[in-house]
Amino acid sequence: MVRLKNLTAGYGKRPVVQGVTLEFAPGKVTVLSGPNGSGKSTLLKAALGLLPLLSGEVLYDDVDIRHLKRRQIARKAAFLTQSRNTPSIQALPMVLHGRFPWLTYPRRYDRKDYAMARHAMEATDTLRHETANVSHLSGGERQGVYLAMALAQDTPTLFMDEPAAWLDINHQLRMMQTAHALAESGKAVVLVLHDIPLALREADRIAVLKEGRLLSFDTPDAVYRSGILEQVFDVGLHRADTPHGPQYYCTPKER
Repeated sequence: MVRLKNLTAGYGKRPVVQGVTLEFAPGKVTVLSGPNGSGKSTLLKAALGLLPLLSGEVLYDDVDIRHLKRRQIARKAAFLTQSRNTPSIQALPMVLHGRFPWLTYPRRYDRKDYAMARHAMEATDTLRHETANVSHLSGGERQGVYLAMALAQDTPTLFMDEPAAWLDINHQLRMMQTAHALAESGKAVVLVLHDIPLALREADRIAVLKEGRLLSFDTPDAVYRSGILEQVFDVGLHRADTPHGPQYYCTPKER
């Protein structure tokens, strides 16, 4: 369990997120939503110890993150970043990088590491690309490899910053299927999403941020009914009941 208590963090002495209190529960898909600049990515980095806290706490299983070493944090939470360089490396060796927190110096992979990496690639439908150069893969295929690297890290919590960005609809759906499968296995899955309908359809809980402050943290239905998403994104938000469950769509707000 990861808990944020009155978290204030930013860059230098300038706070970007202020007084945020929420938790990321095992077995749940939690979505962070909000306009550009609302502090979503900053919150993830602070939760991972990549930014110093200005005040408040980040607790991993009730242990303050400031008492944990970098390797200990990396064994508790993996991070799929939004932007990254694409190295010229085969996919399987790339995924094996996710095993680094579990290796001692000198880093030598054993059977378990290879098994974990291949299992992660099976879960993300990328095992067929294990000998392919990552730089030669499509955007969706590369994202799958990076997700496999995060899964190979074998952590109870997984943070993903805009994992569906630039993906076609098929890869978006596969990404969310993987997120739910991970949650069903007992992991806490945390995603930053700009796609409001996707967030409402797929999340177990939604945290809505604006200007660094947490405005709502509730179920998708409760967040939808509150109208808070319409306010922060300045759009009309609508729901239609279908045989596949409620579907959401946005329209320009009437002036």
